[in-house]
Amino acid sequence: MAQSVLGGAVPAANSAKRVKLTGRAFYESIGSPKMIVAPMVDRSEFAWRLLTRSYLDKERSKELLAYTPMLHARLFREQAKFRDAHFQPTKESLVSKSRSEAEPFLDGNPSTDRPLFVQFCANKPDDLLEAAQYVAPYCDAVDLNLGCPQGIARSGHYGAFLQEDWDTIHSMIRKLRDELPVPVTAKMRILDTREKTLDYARMILDAGASILTVHGRRREQKSHNTGVADWSMIRYLRDNLPPETVLFANGNILNYTDIEPCLRATGADGVMSAEGNLSDPTIFAKPPPIDAVKAAREYWRDSQNPEIGGYRIDGVFRRYMDIIHRYVLEQEPPQRLPLYLPEDAIPQSNGTATTTPPVVASPTPISQVNTSPDHATAPEVDGDDTSRPSKKQKRSHSKKTQVAATHNPNLKAMQGHLFQLLRPMLSTHIPIRDALAKARADNIQAFETVLSMVEEAVRQGLVEEHTTTVLAQQKVKDNGEVANDVVEELGSGEVDKKSSAATREKYKRPFWVCQPHIRPLPDEAIKIGAMTLSKKEKEKLAQEEGLEKGNQKKKEEEAKSQAAVADALQGDKSRVEREEILHELPREEALACG
Repeated sequence: MAQSVLGGAVPAANSAKRVKLTGRAFYESIGSPKMIVAPMVDRSEFAWRLLTRSYLDKERSKELLAYTPMLHARLFREQAKFRDAHFQPTKESLVSKSRSEAEPFLDGNPSTDRPLFVQFCANKPDDLLEAAQYVAPYCDAVDLNLGCPQGIARSGHYGAFLQEDWDTIHSMIRKLRDELPVPVTAKMRILDTREKTLDYARMILDAGASILTVHGRRREQKSHNTGVADWSMIRYLRDNLPPETVLFANGNILNYTDIEPCLRATGADGVMSAEGNLSDPTIFAKPPPIDAVKAAREYWRDSQNPEIGGYRIDGVFRRYMDIIHRYVLEQEPPQRLPLYLPEDAIPQSNGTATTTPPVVASPTPISQVNTSPDHATAPEVDGDDTSRPSKKQKRSHSKKTQVAATHNPNLKAMQGHLFQLLRPMLSTHIPIRDALAKARADNIQAFETVLSMVEEAVRQGLVEEHTTTVLAQQKVKDNGEVANDVVEELGSGEVDKKSSAATREKYKRPFWVCQPHIRPLPDEAIKIGAMTLSKKEKEKLAQEEGLEKGNQKKKEEEAKSQAAVADALQGDKSRVEREEILHELPREEALACG
């Protein structure tokens, strides 16, 4: 990964005391970002944020804002160990609320990780304020999570389960507005009605939130019941909130092509992506020009339609690993061959050529890398056996590095990220899935092995695609007709345009290309048994179905009644017209007509 992609992407933070801006003035001061990496639990950590930023050029990177993962305010306030395991602005332990004079490290680094918002979940104003004071020197704003719909949020009484407790929400936001040196923002979900949602948003803004992110789904819309986000609700807020309100839209962002439609439909200032970004960290990057030779190895295009394309999984995986090596482990990544293209021919020593790339040299295993906060270098040992560490010392050292690795947020998240990135291929490439399942945060070589396996699978896929394309072109050349038998069938029969199958078809790419994960819609999930309704939900559904049937029957009866009236009126009209004709025609003609 070229340093130029990352270096200087964002301006260095001003070391002088910052003037606290709020609202749109604050938004404009951070570059008016239109693309936002969402806060996600145990995701959206530094390495993933940097991976997403790395696909944007210097100018476009100014339009990207990233959030940290959601952090628990009370634990962050109480435990230095918890802070160090989740937020690493320097290599020192985060024990002071004042800005450290130490060299910037990862989170909030002015040269690689700004603008940055830190998100907390909380239900007590003092907990939230004190936690926020630790991160304020290293971020641009602190965000309050009001959208988490998971069971842990219910039991902890935070996230979306605060939306009935407006007094608590108001007091937390107001306290940060009055006492924190950086602005406070908030992320919410929509409520049952437009009116309630508007009142809720107004309360949050009145409390002092400088930016409001709206997830266009209700609290119960999660997992198989996720469904489709309601952009019209966000548009309603845009049209009814003060025009100076800074509004971010969240939901339904599956691909780069969804960004502009969302901005137009909602009128929002920016678009936030969560799951779309996890499946495709290049989601905010414009497709490279068709004639861009340099991007050809990273970006795949459909040979039949160059407008259809996407970044290759092996290239994204490789770039992610290089970021882990260089920034998290502070070591040079292994030397790698260029990504494979079918036209490559690698010369061998015997003068022949092969398309099989040699094995990449193995990097230093993480067990040999000091991942403790201060990253001190381990002393070297000479050839004298007596100076070598004993087995007991080795076990102790291994255990320490393992603990340090499993508490590093960037290393802990690797396996989860890769399962989502590689999802399109894991159902058919079982050995890769098994190898990834066994990979652990303290063994970087295990992930390098998975990368090698992925690169080989992609190579084979590209070879097969190339062969199919050549056969098709040859058949057209020989016969002068389209070779339908070598073109992939996209499915038979018509697809419901409102179904998840239609959405999958829209975003479908080969397994080696980044693509979104499309869940079944709630009614589809029920039909296939992926989701079951509670007794209360079944009763509600039965009532709705009964009401719908009643309305349908009523509509049918009204239609029949209207048809009868129309027929009667038509009959009367015909009779009147007939009498008028008989009256006007001569007697002979009238008899003929009769």
